[in-house]
Amino acid sequence: MGALINNLLYLRYPTRHCTYKLAKFSTGCGLWQDVRMASGPGLPDSLVLEIFLHLPHKAVLSAGFTCRQWFAVSRDEFLWKELLYNYYCIPRSVPRHPAAVSWYREFKRLYDCIPCVEVQTLKEHHDQVLHLAFSHRGHRFSSCSKDCTVKLWDTERSDGTISLVHSSSMRQFNWGYTQFSQFNVDDTLLLVSGVYLGPHQSSSGEIAVISLENYTLLSRVRNKPYDVFGCWLNETHLISGNLHWIGNMTSCSVLWLNKAFQDIESENVNVVKRLFKIQNINASTIRTVMVAHCRRHDSPDLLLDYEAQSKAQAQQTQQHQPLFFDLGNTDSEEEEDEDKEDKEDEEDEERGEKRVSAHLPSFNPSGIQHVIHGRQSIAARERELETKVARLMGSRRTKAPDPNLVSPSAHGEGEDKTYLLFTTGSLTYSPHQIGIKRIMPDQMTTCGPVLGEERSTDEFFDSLDHVIDIHGHIIGMGLSPDHRYLYVNSRAWPAGCVISDPMSPPPIAEEIDLHVIDLKSLREERRSLRAHRAFTPNDECFFIFLDVSRDFVASGAEDKHGYIWDRHYNICLARLKHDDVVNSVAFSPADQELLLSASDDSTIKVWRSPRMVRLAEAPQRPPRARKLLSSLLGRRSANLNGKP
Repeated sequence: MGALINNLLYLRYPTRHCTYKLAKFSTGCGLWQDVRMASGPGLPDSLVLEIFLHLPHKAVLSAGFTCRQWFAVSRDEFLWKELLYNYYCIPRSVPRHPAAVSWYREFKRLYDCIPCVEVQTLKEHHDQVLHLAFSHRGHRFSSCSKDCTVKLWDTERSDGTISLVHSSSMRQFNWGYTQFSQFNVDDTLLLVSGVYLGPHQSSSGEIAVISLENYTLLSRVRNKPYDVFGCWLNETHLISGNLHWIGNMTSCSVLWLNKAFQDIESENVNVVKRLFKIQNINASTIRTVMVAHCRRHDSPDLLLDYEAQSKAQAQQTQQHQPLFFDLGNTDSEEEEDEDKEDKEDEEDEERGEKRVSAHLPSFNPSGIQHVIHGRQSIAARERELETKVARLMGSRRTKAPDPNLVSPSAHGEGEDKTYLLFTTGSLTYSPHQIGIKRIMPDQMTTCGPVLGEERSTDEFFDSLDHVIDIHGHIIGMGLSPDHRYLYVNSRAWPAGCVISDPMSPPPIAEEIDLHVIDLKSLREERRSLRAHRAFTPNDECFFIFLDVSRDFVASGAEDKHGYIWDRHYNICLARLKHDDVVNSVAFSPADQELLLSASDDSTIKVWRSPRMVRLAEAPQRPPRARKLLSSLLGRRSANLNGKP
């Protein structure tokens, strides 16, 4: 750096500085004093700025303490704009954050306000920690683990540390483990989702509601499949799922609205009510339900208004309408038909085996391969036939979607919209689509008939209001605090792949793409973020929870790190190290400079920003002299007025 400064000085002032040499380089003020003395009086600001443009930001800040002139130049807006774009490799087309007041403060925010300093490690769990969830006020958070406990933690201790408040084991209810939790809006109830171990080693899901006043269990709701997770709709009602198979590749997902507890009026008021009944094809199911309240769409915390999608990308985007299969039976009839079909399939397979064996001359290796290939081709033809029937029957037995339900409200209309979001699919069993269904105001309570009038009509199933295809295996979703944007973790399929067998989805990439979907325009915004990785194959792929704050988005990964990105600049800001897979991350709603990460290493790590760490370690300042002087002046004035 000394040679760089010398060359710049020589180029601008060859006669005055031709003999100037720097003996050594130091980032302290000594170097800058030497440079200033060698440059002589009256060094123009333009030359100082040109020198600073070639220095790292730490050296610029150090040089600013040399003199008043250099301090003023070290806070130059053009200087920090260049430093920010160069240091973080931000494209020049990206404007400054709309809430930023200066380029210097914006650089400081990105560098000094990221929760990347580990301040505490919580080791109270004894197995893999799967999920973290903050209360809406930010004063507590919950954690779920393979040790089958849900734990509550306090974040408001006077010393700044986090402590365990309560722990509940769910093994007494025959749970295998807890996997997800969520606080209701007023932080009085906790929803806990887990895996229930049934008879004959079968497994389904179950949801428990715990009172945070006295930690009592208020209700339990069956939830199938278990990766529906469940979610709160409002303060007192939650959404669960149920699954009925009505064919080898065709199923029906029923989403239920449940009251969190039974009160004295439960004899006259329904405790549960069916929300939607949606048909699935090609072995897909509805999973990962969440609720988005879109009342703040017109005033988002952060508007992602740059790098709009190109026309070519818009033309390539294909939205697949869901296709449905209907046998026209009630739930009880569906279960009976399912058993009958299983027996008939077994008989057909036995007859098929006899027919194949009759044509085999001998059991040689090539003959065995021929049999295997023949059975696979028969199964593939049966699956293809079932899909065709589903498409045919679904066109007549499903309610037509209403495009006005998810269209943006007119400006000033003031209509509050509530969307149910979930993962689904139409091509294979792996979740590759985002389904959107609007919940109407009359559906937000269990009052009214449990079953709708659709039982007496031909429109037996509900259609999806909108579908967004991700073209990859979805492994995580998270909403921004204002519910304007949906962030989706996915592992992409190969470009141009064709799925011929729903039970054999395409191979998935090791890189995890983080997509951003605008729930107002219902399209994907910007390019997807990519920094984290996953390695498990399709059939073993698991959920990696992500979280979004006002300015940042964070996610876990299988490469033993958590990651933090800036939402506006689309850049990766920090990597958070663990000893195993990072399953979940969570920002504090009260302070985005506090972040938690949960890992398969059985720990929860607490991360704070460098700024918060410095403030916590700084000694308390003594009372200011100005206050002491004002106190003395007040006493003197009282004495002059004759007061004792």
